[in-house]
Amino acid sequence: MPAPTLAPVSSIRNLGPASDAGFARAGIHDADSLRAMGADAAYEALLRSGTAPHFIGYYALVMGLQGRPWNDCQGAEKTALRARFDAIKVRVSGAPAAPDSAIEAILNQIGTGLRR
Repeated sequence: MPAPTLAPVSSIRNLGPASDAGFARAGIHDADSLRAMGADAAYEALLRSGTAPHFIGYYALVMGLQGRPWNDCQGAEKTALRARFDAIKVRVSGAPAAPDSAIEAILNQIGTGLRR
């Protein structure tokens, strides 16, 4: 009897084919493994594998694991997720949190980022 086929990472809401490749580089090859790790540990593994940090990608992952659309993240919840995201970046870099990147500053200006 053949082994069961595991669902790809991209079967999780908000994640697409690029997520399959990125998480595979981080050693996460299926949706069940990603769910078992949880958003923070999986995102940290993704960053440690060389993926550049991106806040929208992080909260899209968190929302997806909850079965919610990526743009459902707002207000106090988004603020709390930003703090978690920044903590993950610090753990990965081993350095204090850096100022927002240029793209994050632009996103803040047009209202899609999170103002500090």
